[in-house]
Amino acid sequence: MNPENSSIEKYVKFPLDLSTKQTKEFFKENNLDYLIESSNKNIPSYDLISSEPYKPDLLDLYRIYQFVTLNKRLTIMEFGSGWSTLILYYGINELKRKYEKEINFRRSNPFELFVLENEKKYLNITKKRINNFINERNSSCKVNFFFSNVNMTTYNGKIATEYENLPLCNPDFIYLDGPDQFNVQKKVNNINTNHIDMMPMSCDILKLEYFYTPGTIILVDGRSANSKFLKDNLKRNWLYKNLDKYDQHIFYLNDPPLGEHNLKQLQFYRS
Repeated sequence: MNPENSSIEKYVKFPLDLSTKQTKEFFKENNLDYLIESSNKNIPSYDLISSEPYKPDLLDLYRIYQFVTLNKRLTIMEFGSGWSTLILYYGINELKRKYEKEINFRRSNPFELFVLENEKKYLNITKKRINNFINERNSSCKVNFFFSNVNMTTYNGKIATEYENLPLCNPDFIYLDGPDQFNVQKKVNNINTNHIDMMPMSCDILKLEYFYTPGTIILVDGRSANSKFLKDNLKRNWLYKNLDKYDQHIFYLNDPPLGEHNLKQLQFYRS
């Protein structure tokens, strides 16, 4: 794991900074006005113990979309679900429309989104949003929804959480915004994250690290402690940047290509 280094910008394209007005214009231009309407509702945009879905954070959604589309990602894995699922799905559809004919390398799940959730209520809300979007836009990208319980565990002797089951896929873009820390089962040494002073500490990405292909991007939304845990335990040649202004963390796997297909994939990203 490399120390924090601006060289990540040699490999990852970053979104432009937009004002609130410009951000709203982006959603209007892309016929996503209902996200603007939902963002104006009098409900929390983020509340650790809220039992209701959050309202969309437009700037956050804009940046997620741009990270996916600017960097031409092909297979997305989302830990958690919500408004982010909709914008990720929108982004992967845009990429398929533009680049489907350019995929001349082996990729088992091109232009697919995998969503993993440990709250059935929110997973059902997200499914409904996505199905409505598919019906309205006649979208063709595949979205795969998975539910799994999350348990306390240890990783390298450190207390963490893990999903019981994971989707079988190898993403090139991972969005980490789950699991819900207050719906984690079991205890390790009497410790569980279901406490307001504790925090999310997922280790699933670490367990899968050696499957990821060079060029993989991880975007973490908030979760600074979990990002620190990842940064300290990732073993391969990851570049990292803390986007403090936006409460985001980004990782890029900068290993040499694994073979012909991975090399073509890296060339596709940069073309």
